[in-house]
Amino acid sequence: MSFRFILFALPLLFVAACVAPPAQVPYLRDIIPLQTLVAGKPDSLLLSDLFYAETYAAEFEPNSYINIQYDSTSRVVVLLARSDYEGLTLLSFRHGSAVYKIPVQTRRVALQTFSVKLNGAAKTVSVMGSFNNWNRSSSPMTPTNDGRYEISVPLDVGRYEYKFVVDGKEMIDPSNPDKVPNGFGDFNSVLVVQPRLRETAFLHIDGCKFRSGETEIEFVYERDKQTKRLTSSNIVALLDNQSIPDQQLKLIDNRVVVRLKADNLVGEKTMRIAVTQDGLTTPMQTVHLSGGRPLGSVQSQNAQRPVGATPTGVITPPVFNWHDAVMYSLMIDRFHNGDTTNDKPVVQDSLMQPANYYGGDLAGVIKKIEEGYFDSLGVNVLWLSPVNQNPDKAYREYPPPHRYYTGYHGYWSVDPEKVDARFGDMPLLKQLVAKAHLRNIKVILDFVAHHVHEEHPFFKAHPNWFGTYNLPDGRKNLRLWDDYRLTTWFEPYLPTFDYTNADALDTMTQNALWWLKQTDADGFRHDAVKHVPNLFWQTLTRKLKRTIAYPQKKPIYQIGETFGSYDLVKSYVNNGQLNAQFNFNLFYTARRVFLSDAHFSELSAELQKTFDTYGMSNLMGNIMDSHDQVRYIAFADGDIGLDEKNASELAWTNPPTVNNENSYAKARLYLAYLLTIPGVPTLYYGDEFGMTGSVDPDNRRPMRFGKGLSPQEQTMLMGVVQLIKLRRTSSALRYGDFRTLFANETCFAYLRSDPNERVLIALNKSNAPQTISVDFPKFYQAKTAKNLLTSQTVMLSDDNLSLVIPATGFVVLKIE
Repeated sequence: MSFRFILFALPLLFVAACVAPPAQVPYLRDIIPLQTLVAGKPDSLLLSDLFYAETYAAEFEPNSYINIQYDSTSRVVVLLARSDYEGLTLLSFRHGSAVYKIPVQTRRVALQTFSVKLNGAAKTVSVMGSFNNWNRSSSPMTPTNDGRYEISVPLDVGRYEYKFVVDGKEMIDPSNPDKVPNGFGDFNSVLVVQPRLRETAFLHIDGCKFRSGETEIEFVYERDKQTKRLTSSNIVALLDNQSIPDQQLKLIDNRVVVRLKADNLVGEKTMRIAVTQDGLTTPMQTVHLSGGRPLGSVQSQNAQRPVGATPTGVITPPVFNWHDAVMYSLMIDRFHNGDTTNDKPVVQDSLMQPANYYGGDLAGVIKKIEEGYFDSLGVNVLWLSPVNQNPDKAYREYPPPHRYYTGYHGYWSVDPEKVDARFGDMPLLKQLVAKAHLRNIKVILDFVAHHVHEEHPFFKAHPNWFGTYNLPDGRKNLRLWDDYRLTTWFEPYLPTFDYTNADALDTMTQNALWWLKQTDADGFRHDAVKHVPNLFWQTLTRKLKRTIAYPQKKPIYQIGETFGSYDLVKSYVNNGQLNAQFNFNLFYTARRVFLSDAHFSELSAELQKTFDTYGMSNLMGNIMDSHDQVRYIAFADGDIGLDEKNASELAWTNPPTVNNENSYAKARLYLAYLLTIPGVPTLYYGDEFGMTGSVDPDNRRPMRFGKGLSPQEQTMLMGVVQLIKLRRTSSALRYGDFRTLFANETCFAYLRSDPNERVLIALNKSNAPQTISVDFPKFYQAKTAKNLLTSQTVMLSDDNLSLVIPATGFVVLKIE
C-alpha cells in the first residue's frame, strides 16, 4: 500500500461519492487480500482497490492495534499500526447489511545504512537500487565528517541489489564483496536483510474429512520455540471475507480443525487461515472450495460440473479456475504461416531480415489449434502478441547502432479497431477464440495502453492526449524508464499517452473493453504497466467487472509487465487493478541461481519474499524467458554470460546455437521448477523444445514443429509435456502451499501441500547425482514416496527420506 498512487483515483471516486448508496448492497465477490503495514508508519489504501462495488458505503469498527481514519468522500483509508505491534489482525467494516474483514499483517522494520567513502569531494552522491526502483536521485546521501556519504533506509526482509551514483556515474559498493551481474555488462552490489525474528512458524495442511452436511479441514501449527498454548485468539480464519466463528473451530493442542457447515458449502468459496502468536505469524493458508470440497478433489470436480448433460450428451469439464492455468506466449508473426496470401514483408534496403515480417498469422494459430498442438502440449491459455494494425514502413531505433525495425511484433498500433491485415481480420480473430474455447483453451490479448505509433489517428486528431517529448532541461524524454516512468517515450515515433486527460483515459479504456466484447477473449496481458498511471488500470478494471466479468460470470484475467521493486509491482496488483504481473524479480534470481554456483538458499529466500508480497496462493506469471529476454538455453549452453555482454551484437552477427546436449537437461530442470511452484507458469513459444536465441529479434525466431526438431529437441519436448501433464493433474501443484525442506549449493527440495495430497519436488543442478536427506514432521505419518514420473516407490524410515537426485535432474514424489 502506498499513498503516492492514491491521488490518481480521487476524481473517479469523487464522482461515485455523489451517488446515493442503495438500500441493500450486494455481497462482496472479490476476496480482499492480505494487507501489510510497517509498525509506526502511516499508510493508505483505496476501498475500490480492495473490492468492487457500485457504491462504497463502509463503516469501520475500531481496532486495538491499528488506528483507522476513513475519508468517506475520497474512499481513502489511512492506517497507522502501533509502533510496538507486530502480528496479524482483522479490520472490520460494515458494507450494506454485512460485516467484512480486511486481514492486515504488521511488521517492525529496521533501518539499513548505506555508506561509501570517496577519494575526493563530490557534488552529488545517491544510492539507487531495487528498493527505490533504481531512481538515480530519490535517495541522496549526506556527507559525514570523515569523508563518507551515508543514508539510512527502512528495508523489509529480503535481498536488494544497489549501486551508488556519484556525480552521475554509477559505481558498486567498494566495501561489499557480494555482487552479481546486472545484465548490462556490469555488476550490482547485493544487500540481504535478515528477519528480525529468526524463529519460524508454519501452519501445515493435514487433510480433510467429509460428513453429511459438513466438511472438516485440519491444520497443525508448528513453531520452533513455542512456550505458550495455542488458543482461539491466536487464530485468524476467514471464509471469503467474513470471520469463521469460534464455534466452528476445534483446538486439540496444536491441531486446528475448521468445520464448514451446510450454509458454507454452497458455490465457490475461499477459506484462509493463519496463526499469529507473540508477534510471529505463519504464512496464510488458502483453500479454494467448490461445494464445500477443496478444488482438485474428486468431490469438487463433480461439484463444479453442471447438473445433467449438454445438448450433445457430453458432460462439460469442470469450471475453469485461473490457478489451473498453464500459459503459452506466442508471437503471431513468428509462430506459423497458415495463409501465404497475406504475406507482405516491408521492402527497404537498410532493413535486415530478422526485423522484418516472416508471415505468421492467425490462420496459422488456428491450424495448430485444430491439429491439437496445444492439447498435446497441455497448455490451456494462449497469450497472443498484439493484433492491431501496425505501420507498413520500417523505422529506425533511437539508440545506436540505429537499426531499422518493422512492427512485426505488433506493439506499434496505427488503428484502434483493425486487426493487422498481415495477420488476418476480425472474423478470423473471433474464429480463433471460438475454436480455442471449444478445446477449453482460454485466450488473452496483448493490450498496449502506454503508446501508439505516430501514424495512429488518435495522435493525429488529439495531440493533447499525449505527453511531452522535450523536457524543460533540453533533454529528450526518451527511455527514462525510472526517472520519468509515467511520461517517457520509448521511441521518437511512439507518443506516450497523458492520462490526466479525461478523454484519453475514457477512450483507451473503452477501446480495451471493445476488444474483449468483440472477440470474447478471456483477458489481457498489459504492456509497460509501470509507465501507465494506476488510474488507468482502476478505470479499466471497473468497466470490465461492471460490463463483462460480473454480468456474464466470466473471470477476466489481467496480467501486467513491470520491471521494478516489489512495492512498485505490487501497487498494481489488487482487486481494483490487475490480477497479477510477471514476477521478474523472482525470475532474475532463479535464472542466476540455476545457471551459476549461487546457493539455492538465495532462491528459497526470493520465493519467500514473493509469498510475503503476493501470498502463496498467487496468480503471478512465472517465466523461463520471453520476447524481451535472452533465451534461457543460450545461457545454459554458454553462448551468452549472465551479464549479457555483447548479447545485442550476437543477435545480429553470431546467433547462438545449442552445442551441448546437457543444455537441454538444464532447460528441462528449470521448467521442472517453473511448473511446480505457485503462480501461473508461462512458456514462451519454443521453450518446450529448447529454442535458443539472443536478445530481440533473435529471441523471436520462427517456430518449428514436428520433423523440424532435432532428436534432442524432440526428447526435451516429450519431457516438458510430461511435466505439464503432472501440473495439470496434481491439485497440490496448482493450489497447494510451499515449504522449503532442503537447500544447498546444488540441490533444492520443497513441498507443495493441499487438503488432497503432498508433493515433494527435489532439484539437482550439478553434473553428478546427489543424495539428500529430508525429514518430515511425525504427524504426517509418511510411509512412502511415489515417483510421479516413473511410478517407483521409496520407503521412508522414521519420518526421513533419503533421496538420490539424478545429475542435472529432478524427482517429483507424492508423499503418502
